[in-house]
Amino acid sequence: MEFLVYTDNRMPPDADPELVGRLRSAERDRAQELRAAGVLKRLWRVPGRWATVALYEAPDATALHEALASLLMWPYTDVRVEPLAEHPQEAALRRSAEPSA
Repeated sequence: MEFLVYTDNRMPPDADPELVGRLRSAERDRAQELRAAGVLKRLWRVPGRWATVALYEAPDATALHEALASLLMWPYTDVRVEPLAEHPQEAALRRSAEPSA
């Protein structure tokens, strides 16, 4: 199942810059692990904000929650999730691209 995930960072402005740097580095490493596992499919930044939009794929909402909670910035992040359903046009394109038997 695919999910569109919006995140807004809510790190306190007075946070220790060294801590922020360590968390951001660890967050990048964990995101790469999620990419390698096929969970994080695409990632976009939102210009002018400390925010992202991402496409995730997980078996269900619980698995998605576990993946998101494994990110080091999780305690400082507001998250909005939209589950996605396949559009009939996409299904038709997928079927037409499948090899004939």
